[in-house]
Amino acid sequence: MVLLHGWPSDRTEYRDVVPLLPAADVVVPDLRGFGGSDKHLVDPDIGYCADAQARSVVALIEELGLDRLVLGGHDIGSRVAQAVARQRPDLIRALVLTPPLPGIGERILAPAAQREFWYLNFNRLPVADKLIDGCPDAVRDYLRHFWTHWSGPGFAVPDEHLDRLVSRYAEPGAFTASVGWYRVGGGGLARVVAERPPPPAERIAVPTTVLWPDHDPLFPTSWSDRLDQFFADAQIQRIDSGHFVPLERPHQFAAAVAAATNTPSA
Repeated sequence: MVLLHGWPSDRTEYRDVVPLLPAADVVVPDLRGFGGSDKHLVDPDIGYCADAQARSVVALIEELGLDRLVLGGHDIGSRVAQAVARQRPDLIRALVLTPPLPGIGERILAPAAQREFWYLNFNRLPVADKLIDGCPDAVRDYLRHFWTHWSGPGFAVPDEHLDRLVSRYAEPGAFTASVGWYRVGGGGLARVVAERPPPPAERIAVPTTVLWPDHDPLFPTSWSDRLDQFFADAQIQRIDSGHFVPLERPHQFAAAVAAATNTPSA
């Protein structure tokens, strides 16, 4: 199993999931520009787009000699996992994903949605680097906003988890690298709005389990209605969770991953 994290996070997003999968070999890498990975100052279109991130994941899978694995993804990791499934479906037995998923379209431009997605444009601005990159206090305040606002009822990010993320994101150049994803040509909003269903033969054919949280302010459950236009075999499970499913509901995430490969979870 390979599990891919989201933003603003790193591989430790799965720290409570991995112990629940004792019968499996689980690989949890830092994506390009996150955690302990290198922070290359390259054109985001070259280094940080979904296809570039996916190529790194495919190279890791091949280097480790993994075969027919279950690929899990949350947030950015979900988009990267989808790109891997499109590039190399032969490597993947099944996908386990949380939002974002395709099919949002023009709905992201509605006023209510824009109140949540303001950060997509802010993260693209050079002033974001000047205000946040290399400034631990600013990094802490910025990350705490998302971890507080996106979490579901009754969940609070542990202080030690936030402390660890701040120590990583506050390194000079680390915040800038982490938002390279949002600086890919066209911008996040433009890419989402422009996304169109592929021909039926080009839909992702890998069996896919979608864990859609009930309390995610970014992705309302009504936005799950177009998945069959992008996936040939997708099953949706509603989850009583906020945005951060791997940390908020690790048992359910682990159970979905284990079920996809017929191995027990703890």
